[in-house]
Amino acid sequence: MFEFLFKYPAAVFSRGTLVLLAGWPLWSLGLAILAAAALLWYWVHRNEAGARLGSLRSASIWLLQTLLASLLLLMLWHPALSVATLRPQQNIVAVVVDDSASMAKADEAGGNTRRAAASQVLNSGLLNALKQKFQVRLYRMTDHLDRFDKLEQLNSSAPATHIGEALKQVVADAASLPIGAVVLASDGADNSGGVDLETMSEFRRQRIPIHTIGFGQEKSTKDVEISDVQLASRALPDSRLAAQVSFHQQGFKAQKAKIVLREGKKILAQKEVVLKEDSVEQTETVPFNAGPAAVHVIEASLEPLQGEDNVKNNMLTRLVNVDGRKPRILYLEGEPRWEFKFLRRAVEDNTTIDLVTILRTTQNKIYRQGIANPDELKDGFPSKVEELFGFDGIIIGSVDAPYLTPNQQTLIKKFVDRRGGGLLFLGGKDALSDGGWKQSADVELIPTILPDRKNTFVRIGAKVELTAAGRDSLITRLEEDPAKNVERWKNLPYVMNFQDPGQPKPGATVLIDGMPMSGGRLPLLITQNYGRGRTALFATGGSWRWQMLQPVADKSHEMFYEQLLRWLVSETPRRVITSTPRQSISDESKVTLRADVRDRTYMPASDATAEAHVLGPEGIAETIKMLPDPIEQGIFTADYTTPKPGSYLVEVVATRGTEELGRDTITLRREDGVAENFHTSQNRELLEKLASETGGHYYKPEDAQKLGKEINYSEAGITVRETRDLWDMPIVFLMLLLLRSAEWLLRRKWGVI
Repeated sequence: MFEFLFKYPAAVFSRGTLVLLAGWPLWSLGLAILAAAALLWYWVHRNEAGARLGSLRSASIWLLQTLLASLLLLMLWHPALSVATLRPQQNIVAVVVDDSASMAKADEAGGNTRRAAASQVLNSGLLNALKQKFQVRLYRMTDHLDRFDKLEQLNSSAPATHIGEALKQVVADAASLPIGAVVLASDGADNSGGVDLETMSEFRRQRIPIHTIGFGQEKSTKDVEISDVQLASRALPDSRLAAQVSFHQQGFKAQKAKIVLREGKKILAQKEVVLKEDSVEQTETVPFNAGPAAVHVIEASLEPLQGEDNVKNNMLTRLVNVDGRKPRILYLEGEPRWEFKFLRRAVEDNTTIDLVTILRTTQNKIYRQGIANPDELKDGFPSKVEELFGFDGIIIGSVDAPYLTPNQQTLIKKFVDRRGGGLLFLGGKDALSDGGWKQSADVELIPTILPDRKNTFVRIGAKVELTAAGRDSLITRLEEDPAKNVERWKNLPYVMNFQDPGQPKPGATVLIDGMPMSGGRLPLLITQNYGRGRTALFATGGSWRWQMLQPVADKSHEMFYEQLLRWLVSETPRRVITSTPRQSISDESKVTLRADVRDRTYMPASDATAEAHVLGPEGIAETIKMLPDPIEQGIFTADYTTPKPGSYLVEVVATRGTEELGRDTITLRREDGVAENFHTSQNRELLEKLASETGGHYYKPEDAQKLGKEINYSEAGITVRETRDLWDMPIVFLMLLLLRSAEWLLRRKWGVI
C-alpha cells in the first residue's frame, strides 16, 4: 500500500535526501506561497460569496485553497529524492543464515522447522533476485562464521549462536570487500549476550545496513523457563545459603510449580510456588545448607508441567565453593557479663568459626581465650595493622570508646574499609552513646545515627519481632517455613535489656525490632555495608535469656549467633581473591579470570606477579600469566579458553620477589549442548534493533521478497547517487483531489455554489 501511494519503497524515503530540481532557490518557493495566500485571502473576502459566508467559513475556504496552491507550487519546483544505490554486479551482499540447533525447532506440531522456513524463503526467488544484481556470499552462523555454497549444507546442529561474533567477522571482511548490505536470516536466539557497541558502531561507520528476517514464534504457547540462578560462589561449611531462582512462563498463569535444588541425586531443598502473569519475570528465594568443605555442583530446576513445550530449559547449574578455612573473630568485651558467656557457648561447638576473646576483668587486666599461642594479644587489643588484619571479624561488646587509643580506633575503621572485614557492635552499659562512641573515629561504622545523650542503655525487658527484611534474611532464619519462622521469633523470651541505637542510616537494613515492656518500638538488629566490609549493631546485652529460659533442646540462641557470625566473616577477603564473571558457561569456551592482589597491609599490590594454574578434564594442566590492569590498582586479568567440557580448578598464586603474597582457588564448569535449549522463541526485539540501528529493515518471512527491491538503497560498498521524482506520486493527485473536493462539499453545505 505504501509503495502504491508513494511510488517508491519506504527505504527510499528513509535513506534519501529531498532536493528541488527546478534550480530556483527555496526562499522563492516560500515567497510564492505567501503571495498566493495573500491573493486568495483578498479574493475570498472581496467576492459576494465570501461576504455571505462570514469570517470563520471564509477562513476555512481560504485555508483549503491556500493548501491547494502551495502543493501546486511545490510541484512546480520539481521535488525529488536523492538516494544512494548500489552499483549492479559491483557489490557483495552477505547472506548470513543461522544454523544453530534452535533453527531445527518446529514451532507447530507437524510443521516445518525454522531452517526449512528459511531455506524456503531464500529459494522462493529472493536469492535469485539478489544474484541478478549483486555478488552473493552465503555465510553459516553458529558460534562463529563459515562460508558455504548451498542451502542443503545447513543442518541446524550447532550448539550455540553468537550473533555478535558473526557480525564482527562480516564487518571485518567489509574492510577489504565492497559489502553493500547484510541479510541475516535467524530466530535471534543469541547465547552470547547480544552484539557489542563496538561492532554496532563499526556497522554505522561503514554505513552497512543489516536487513533481518525473523523466524519462529515470538512467544511459546506453553513453557516455563529458568532465566537465572543467583547464589554465593563461596561459603563456609554448613552455612545457610539462598538461591535466587528467576524464571518466566507462558500459558500456566496461576498454576503451581515446584522449584527443586539438587546435588547429584540428593535433594537439598524444594519450594512450591504459584506462577505469575505470562512473560513476567518471577524470582523466588530457596534456602539450603551449603554442606561440607568441597566444590558443590548445584542444580536448580522447575519440575516439568503437563503440556509444556520445552522441558530442556527448566534447569540451570551453578557452582559453590565451600571453603574449609576457619575464619577468626576477635571479641573484645569490657566486663564479665552473661551475654559474653552465652555468646561464647553458642559457638564453642562450631567447627567453622574460631572465636578469640579479650575480656577486661578490671581496668588494667585482661583475660584471653582461644588464642593461637601464649604471645598472641598479650598486650590487649591489637595496635598493629598486620596483627589486627589477621582476623576476619571483630565484635565489640560493652566497651567504652576511650579504652581504645585513637590509633586502635583508626585501625578498626581500616579493618572494615580496606581489609573488608566484618564488625559487630553489641549493646551494653558502656556501649554506643553511653560509651562515648558518638565522639569516636569509628562512629561512621555504626549503622545508626547514635543519640546525642547518655543513659541509652535500659534494664527493661523487650520482646522481639522480625521486620520485613528480617523475614527474608538468612541471619534470622530459625525455621525453613517463613510463617513458622516469624512465630518462633515472636515466641522467644524477652531480652533482658536494650539500648536506644538511634535512627538507622540511609542504606542500613533493620532485621529485628525490639518492643520494650514500657511501650514503643525501636530497631534492635541493624546491618550495613561499609567500604569492602560490613558492620552490624545488636543493641542488647540480654539475648542470653533465649538460652536460659528455653528447653535444652532448643537451639534458637545458638543458631542466631552462628548465622550472624557467619554473615560477619563469610565475605571477608583474603589477600588474593580470584573471580570470573561466570563460573558456569554454556556452549562457550572463553572465560576471563580476575585476581585482586593485596599486600600484608591489604594495600593494592600492583607490582606483584600473578599466575593462574589450571587443572581440567582429561589431564589438562596449564599455567597462564596474568597481566596488571592499566586502570585498577592491584587487579590482574587473563583470558582463558577451556579446551573441553567439564570442570576446571584454577589456582592463582601472587608473589612479590621471593615473597608469596597469597593464593586463591576458584572452580569453573563448561557445559556443551545446553545454550540452545534456552530463549527458543524468536527474539524479534534484537532483530529489529539490529536493523533499525544500521539503517536496515526487519521482515517477516511472508514479506521477505520485498527485500530484493529495497536492498538496492545503501551507502556502503560501491554506490551511485540517483534522483527519484516526487511530483507524479499518486498521493499528490489524491491530495489535490481531496482538497478540491473538501472545498466543494463545504460550499455545497453552506449554499454558496
